[in-house]
Amino acid sequence: MTTPHSNCTERTERALAAIEATGDEGRRIFTRVYTDAALAAARAADERAAQGISLGPLDGRIVSIKDLLDVAGEPTTAGSAVLKNAPPARQDAAVVQRLRAAGCVIVGKTNMTEFAFSGIGINPHYGTPGNAHDASRIPGGSSSGAGVSVVRGMAEIAIGTDTGGSIRIPAALAGIAGFKPTQSRVPRDGALPLSYTLDTIGPLAASVEDCARADAVLSGNAWQPLPARQVAGLRVGVPRGWLLSEAEGAVLAAFEQALARLSGAGARVQDLQLDDWLMAPARVQQGGSLASAEAAHIHRALLEGAPGQLDARVLARIQPGLSVPAPHYVGVLQERARLQREFDAELLDVDLLALPTVPIVAPRIDALQADDAAFMRANALVLRNPSVFNFYDLPALSLPAGRAGGLPFGLMLVAQRGRDRELLALAAAIEQLG
Repeated sequence: MTTPHSNCTERTERALAAIEATGDEGRRIFTRVYTDAALAAARAADERAAQGISLGPLDGRIVSIKDLLDVAGEPTTAGSAVLKNAPPARQDAAVVQRLRAAGCVIVGKTNMTEFAFSGIGINPHYGTPGNAHDASRIPGGSSSGAGVSVVRGMAEIAIGTDTGGSIRIPAALAGIAGFKPTQSRVPRDGALPLSYTLDTIGPLAASVEDCARADAVLSGNAWQPLPARQVAGLRVGVPRGWLLSEAEGAVLAAFEQALARLSGAGARVQDLQLDDWLMAPARVQQGGSLASAEAAHIHRALLEGAPGQLDARVLARIQPGLSVPAPHYVGVLQERARLQREFDAELLDVDLLALPTVPIVAPRIDALQADDAAFMRANALVLRNPSVFNFYDLPALSLPAGRAGGLPFGLMLVAQRGRDRELLALAAAIEQLG
């Protein structure tokens, strides 16, 4: 792993060169590149390092940020062509302010699904980044450029958002770590919202430790090394049932191998029957989802004035929100609060839940671009497992754990609400198993 104060200018030049060398693909991964500002920040980081000064755990680290985070003086396009000429942001998003104050080198803004409303990562306006391991396949969304930017050496850490899996899905498909915190942990000011109720902000990185360092900066907490944890004796619950259904054979095989490694290291792996709670989010939102209702409110002016300029598949997910009855919306929020209390009680006897982040290997981009039904089916599947834990507001992390069909497999680890640091520490211990 790169140390925070190894020559930052050289590393930044390499990252910028990696973006430039890929030509059109670099422009699909990044919607904006801050060449001059990044080099100036890198030189400043090197000057601090030479004087023995550190601004924190990410000083001199190269970071990409998702295209929905405000940067002062420029429009926040959120993957949408219709926002290209939006009024410029008056100030940086709260997390961008924290990253700059921590000495990060912000190299650019990464591409995303329009308005963050898909787990696939296809964008008809700015192009679709290819998967870092097979460019013919999807990168995962909605933080589609984020994971690719890390794997391809264009950034060391990426900042994404996660409303139903948009950090964990691209991390899993890229073969890196991706951490979704408890919602209240990281401020969302200056991040264009998809869902007020469900949105979170977190990091994607090659290691759990880098995720933990980024989490400290994003959450405004002083950095402390993660406490050492042992896999031996760890209580791991496996929710057998719905979240393993429709999984591809290669994914199930990789998952069982990951569980075998945990058991072999002394973890107490036990099957749990949790389908009543895991299926509840979909059941209670059958009359309209929180995300679609809130997105319809957020984008109501565009829906009224320029719906034809939006990605048709994103529009198809937002428009139903216009007709969600207020009693249903309030009822979902009330039922969510009740279900959270119940599910919290179900998790008291385990340290972690473990399941596949995504139940399928990354599909081919062309197959989904050409077929609306195939797109919707794949989108529902890749979002299914991670989105449950946004509904319950539990911290969750996708950890690279081997291969499935020659492509990366992501193991999702879920902890109790507010136990973000404990989840990171446990994930770091599991990461050491290889």
